[in-house]
Amino acid sequence: MNKILLEELVLPNGVKIKNRFFKSAMSETMGDKENNPSDELIALYKHWSKQSMGVIVSGNIMVDRRYLAEPGNIVLDDQSDISAFSKWAEAGKAQGVPMWLQLNHPGKQMYRSMNQVPIAPSAVPISGSAKSAFRPPRQMSTFEIKETIKKFVSAGIKAKEAGFTGVQIHAAHGYLVNQFLSPADNQRTDRYGGSLENRMRFLIEIYQGLRENLGSDFTIALKLNASDFKETGFGFEDCQQVVKTMSELGIDLIEISGGNYEAPVFGSEHENGASFLSYAVALSELTNVPIVSTGGFRQKDQMEEAIENGVSMIGLARPFVLQSDLVEVYQRTGNINLSTPRLTTKIPQIDQVLGAIIGVSYYEAQMKRIGRQRNVKISTNAWPYLLQTIKAHGLTALKPRRR
Repeated sequence: MNKILLEELVLPNGVKIKNRFFKSAMSETMGDKENNPSDELIALYKHWSKQSMGVIVSGNIMVDRRYLAEPGNIVLDDQSDISAFSKWAEAGKAQGVPMWLQLNHPGKQMYRSMNQVPIAPSAVPISGSAKSAFRPPRQMSTFEIKETIKKFVSAGIKAKEAGFTGVQIHAAHGYLVNQFLSPADNQRTDRYGGSLENRMRFLIEIYQGLRENLGSDFTIALKLNASDFKETGFGFEDCQQVVKTMSELGIDLIEISGGNYEAPVFGSEHENGASFLSYAVALSELTNVPIVSTGGFRQKDQMEEAIENGVSMIGLARPFVLQSDLVEVYQRTGNINLSTPRLTTKIPQIDQVLGAIIGVSYYEAQMKRIGRQRNVKISTNAWPYLLQTIKAHGLTALKPRRR
């Protein structure tokens, strides 16, 4: 039996990946009171390190503690406890698996409960059903843009010092780098807005700063939306050009996802097929840089066909929470058959508006259980996780959609 998912992959920088299973990022919200990695988080990654994955990517690490996406975020900056990050890195790569830190800035996707006015490329508020959960942002000054680029680079330097084997720039899901790329969010008229070349400048300067400081051998990856699935937003044509440009600049791997809080396809369940596979396959034909397709994979045949069609790795996140040993099961049996519960309050209006946020809360709760060395709790009852969302973010999470 040819187990194509177990084949080795070599990145452009020479790093060898032992198989095609890519543990994609999930926001764990397991930082301590100082926004350092908690003991529970370290225990979670020690657990994952034993599961024979090809690559492990952390949840989103904030590069500026003034701007957190949500309570419990981890921050890597000059105030961070590097010894805690070193323990985390050692736990994650304990079995020789590369562990990368995902670097992020929320931009305007800061929950209202953070009590801070968010910054963004332009003062364009979040719209749609999630609007009430976020404050309108103010436009970043050129100084703040340069300052934020430096914070990404500084975080990358500290990640390498702590022992992580790579970093991933989060340019997807509506966070700050994605906001710069999107013409709907970025309405600037200076050199950071307007044409795609200008809208890419923020991402390119982050990447170039990281590469200059981390060297050619250190892995720098990118997470990118295939599309924002939003009219006038970042679309697939733009995505293709970004992939070409970043490939030419020397990026080591590109993970493809999609959506944001206004069109939260990344937080939905896709039992009928891999969400962004067709985009990833098309992009793999444009570049020799490995392309990862993340979202919706549940069956072995889906995954193997994706690799046969040119995708380099299969990104899985939630399945690694509910069935951590899925790689070892595939090694033994050659089969994968996953399912994830569909959470519901049994009130369609609430499910429609808050379904994605409730799903995130559910998986955060399960990761905390693993970190406490407890079994995950399979459930379809959304109410405990809705209440968890309200506790974290207040009643603004329940406000109806504004027309």
